[in-house]
Amino acid sequence: KRAKGQFLFFKVCEHLNLMEKDYFGLAYIDSHEQKCWLDPTKEIKRQIRSNNWQFAFNVKFYPPDPSLLTEDITRYLLCLQLREDVASGRLPCSFVTHALLGSYTLQAEAGDYEPDQPRPLDNVGQLTFAPNQNKEMEEKILELHKSHRGMTPALADIQFLENAKKLSMYGVDLHHAKDSEGVDIMLGVCANGLLVYKDRLRINRFAWPKILKISYKRNNFYIKIRPGETEQFESTVGFKLQNHRSAKRLWKVCVENHSFFRLNAPEPPAKARFLTLGSKFRYSGRTQAQTRVASSLIDRPEPCFERTASKRSTRSLDGAPMISITEATSENGRSPFML
Repeated sequence: KRAKGQFLFFKVCEHLNLMEKDYFGLAYIDSHEQKCWLDPTKEIKRQIRSNNWQFAFNVKFYPPDPSLLTEDITRYLLCLQLREDVASGRLPCSFVTHALLGSYTLQAEAGDYEPDQPRPLDNVGQLTFAPNQNKEMEEKILELHKSHRGMTPALADIQFLENAKKLSMYGVDLHHAKDSEGVDIMLGVCANGLLVYKDRLRINRFAWPKILKISYKRNNFYIKIRPGETEQFESTVGFKLQNHRSAKRLWKVCVENHSFFRLNAPEPPAKARFLTLGSKFRYSGRTQAQTRVASSLIDRPEPCFERTASKRSTRSLDGAPMISITEATSENGRSPFML
């Protein structure tokens, strides 16, 4: 009962045989129906105020270049998250991109296209590739799938990630807000900084190097901007969130993303000038720089795992143990591992 979030997270990673775990986290829905990340440094029971202890194993920090990941299993788990992001509409795509990503998913999960397979479109229609999926898209997916003959599941995952990372909303965590004039906008946090969207169009971008400080007070969220070449003074931009909890949640997401993607190592509390004064929250995990060093030192046989949709197994030549990654669904039909 007194276990900290880190204990549960490490247990999940151990079950999945995952070593490049710093890109992931455990998420839960709080009593206000908001998605939150389980803090690894705090006791679980102090974070969950309800009796519903259901967590989702999600990608927390989307790697800007997935090809730098060391192991296939890490790329596979990233693919699972992105497939869900695309299929749910959280990661918008064009018709062509939906079809291309769907074809790589089909290759990874079903293998080579078999010409003598009866009614192949029926099998494609049973899988969800897009929120607005139709027969035309399924036919295009099948057409592209035919061209991937001979491609291994691991290579299909790599091709999927190479195309997914180019999408403009890849790795963007959106938050509802209002600007200084009360206009509804969305604030997006990502590896590069803070993005501002209006009517689904990006209207502004604040890169991390331009941001001197972030803070929040009540339901207001502020960023202090470094002066430009022709400017003499710093400027502050403010946004209004729905409530105090939403402002704090956005602030924490910004702190964690800035620390993970921009710093070589987490700043000690005394030097954390990027944070608002008076807050005890600090990012406690490894940064991307530290994670890449740790990944380069991984020295083990490539772990084997079973791809759940097709039950096709990937076996290494050195006889490494087989583990199974299952996508068991909960009572509400959603996967307990992926939101």
